[in-house]
Amino acid sequence: MQIGIPRELKNREERVGADPNGVSELVNSGHTVIVEEDAGLGSGYTNQQYINAGAQIGAVGDVWNSEMIIKVKEPIESEYQYFKPDQIIYTYLHLAANERLTAELLKKNVTGVAYETMVGPKGDLPLLFPMSEIAGRMAVQVGAHFLEEPHQGKGLLLSGVPGVRKGKVTIIGGGTVGMNAAQIAIGMGADVTILDINANRLAELERIFNGKIHTLMSNQQNIAKSVKEADLVVGAVLIPGAVTPKLVTEDMIKSMEPGSVVVDIPIDQGGLFETSIKATTHDDPVYLSYGVVHYTVANIPGAVPRTATEALSSQTMPYAVKIANEGIVNACANKTIATGVNTYHGSLTEAAVADSLKMPFADLREILLKPEFS
Repeated sequence: MQIGIPRELKNREERVGADPNGVSELVNSGHTVIVEEDAGLGSGYTNQQYINAGAQIGAVGDVWNSEMIIKVKEPIESEYQYFKPDQIIYTYLHLAANERLTAELLKKNVTGVAYETMVGPKGDLPLLFPMSEIAGRMAVQVGAHFLEEPHQGKGLLLSGVPGVRKGKVTIIGGGTVGMNAAQIAIGMGADVTILDINANRLAELERIFNGKIHTLMSNQQNIAKSVKEADLVVGAVLIPGAVTPKLVTEDMIKSMEPGSVVVDIPIDQGGLFETSIKATTHDDPVYLSYGVVHYTVANIPGAVPRTATEALSSQTMPYAVKIANEGIVNACANKTIATGVNTYHGSLTEAAVADSLKMPFADLREILLKPEFS
C-alpha cells in the first residue's frame, strides 16, 4: 500500500502524522511511504531522517495520491480537492462539529478513521489518551499565563504566597484530561476542585491525589458555584464522536470576576462553555467575553509538537500497520479499528456523529456483510 504523510496546514500545527520510527515500521512491513517535504521540521525531524527510515520525500500532490493518508488534525477545506474514492484518511476527524468535512468524506466515498472514537479492549480511548494528557497539563500552564495582568488576566499567581490566598482552579470532568490538569494545578500550588458525574471516579481521584483536591458531583448547582468562585476553569469533558454538552452557561460566565480565565479543551467538539463562540489559534489564542479571558485553541498539543508527535505516533502506528497490511475491511475484525471508522463508502458509520449532525446512520457491521465487501 502507498501511504502519504502530508504537512499539517492548521495554524501553528507543527505535529506530523508519523515520526521516523513510525515510518520505519510501515516500510519494514512492505509499504511505500511518501512524506511531504519538510512535513516533520516543526517536530524536529528532517527530510533526511525520513529518507533514512525508508520514506520518499514528495510534493503535496504525490502525498495525497496515496491509498492511505496519515495525519494529525482533520483535513481543512483546501485539502478536500485531494479526496478520492476508497482512500483511507486516518487522523483526528472531530466530525460532530464539522458538517462540511463530513459531507465531503461521504461524497467522495472516503473511509475516515478517527483516532478519537477508537475504543480499546478495556473501554478506553487509546489514541486520544496521549493528547488528552498533554492538553490537560498544558491547560493549567496556559491558564496561569493568561491570569497574568499583561495578558488581560486579573493579575493572580495560582500558588499565592504566604499570607495571600491561592488561586482557585475548577476542572469540569475527571477523566484523563481533568486528572492531568489537576496534577499540574496541584504542582503549582493551586486550590483545586474537580467535578464529575461519576462518584466512583471522584473517589478514585481523591485517593490518587491523597486528599489534595476537592471533589464535587457535576450538576448545574455545583458547576455554577464552582465557576463563580474560580480564577481558572478548565473544560475537560469529552463524549467520543459527539458534540460536547454546554455545561457552563452564559450566566455562569457573567458571574465570574473580570480577568478570570477559562480554557475550553473540547472546542473542536463544539466546546463546553456557552460563550465559546469560536475556535482560536496559537497566533491569536484568546478573546474576552464578559471580561473573562477565553482560551479556545483547537490544537493545544500543537504547541509542543516534538513531545506530541512522539506520543501520538507510538499509539497510532500499530493500528496503521494493521490497516495497511490487511486492508480496511479485514482490519475491521479488530474492534478498536472498527470503532474508529466514521465514514465508509458514502455512509456515516459513527452513531454519535450522525446524531450530532442529524444525518442518517449506517451500521458498519451490516455494510461489511454485503457481498461486495465480504
